[in-house]
Amino acid sequence: MGHKGLPKSVPITTLRKSDLLKALVRVDKGTASTQRALKLETDFRVMIKTHVESLPTNESEFSKFNTNPFVLMIHCFNKHYQRINQIEADILPAKVFSSMETSAGRMVEAVVLPNYSWEIVPSSMHSSNSVLDGKQHRGDVLRLATLKSGARCLNDEMSENIADAIIANSTGWAKEANVKRIDFTYGVLYGTKKQSNKKDWHILRNIAEKLPKALTIAPDQRWACQYKKNGITVDVTIRIGLDLWNYIADHNLTFMELSVALIRACVTPVEIQPGNQIYAISDLGKIVSLDSTPSNFNVSIIQRSQLEWLFFFARHFCDELI
Repeated sequence: MGHKGLPKSVPITTLRKSDLLKALVRVDKGTASTQRALKLETDFRVMIKTHVESLPTNESEFSKFNTNPFVLMIHCFNKHYQRINQIEADILPAKVFSSMETSAGRMVEAVVLPNYSWEIVPSSMHSSNSVLDGKQHRGDVLRLATLKSGARCLNDEMSENIADAIIANSTGWAKEANVKRIDFTYGVLYGTKKQSNKKDWHILRNIAEKLPKALTIAPDQRWACQYKKNGITVDVTIRIGLDLWNYIADHNLTFMELSVALIRACVTPVEIQPGNQIYAISDLGKIVSLDSTPSNFNVSIIQRSQLEWLFFFARHFCDELI
């Protein structure tokens, strides 16, 4: 049953392909923005190459794949398999995706945060910084962030643990940085508030319940709260997907710079294919379609064949792409 303060109505996040193309033009024509995207591309390529070299291969022993025998048998039923080599062909790519899911978030943090003047926070378990991934000193405000890969990563226990860590350590963090104000972000690298399981909002609820007298802004129907403790003002905000990236660099081109960097680093340009590709996912063709893209649209920073990858990537940051 939902909490009475939980935001009841979360509007869908809509992205327009036309707006994405306009942002792409701004990155392409803006010298500073182009330079940031190219620097991100270089850093991503180095990091991704190292990561890919560590992934499981056909030469890996069976024990390295940590397969679930029950899942394997259900998958065998679903596919009507008859021989072991049929399911073996599925095990390696599944494990590769699983390994990348585990480490991709940390890799993105390690590349993106320093490029936007954030400091990576190295921390050991059970230390005052164990909840932190990044920090940035802005005048008299200390910005802090803990980052998660997706919008459904949390459970109730994790939400409470994060709230406890913020409450327990906010005074120490402020004292160390010699500030009186902390801006703490629980950030999600992709997704939308609509896609969230709302466990992230319960970080705010836990803070409100544990510090009722210190609370100055309640999280009721909000994705943020504020409290004052020991002379320190602490703002705690949930930022997901586009909201997070706009916040990280304080401008609305961060997401496009990130998109361009990853596409350039990972996708090889090819000749434009006919627009009659068949996809197994029912709406994928519509998502990546270039039908609404003017035939004379042209930028230098990515090729036309890579535009469908831009739409494919962007769909993970919205509820609707039109």
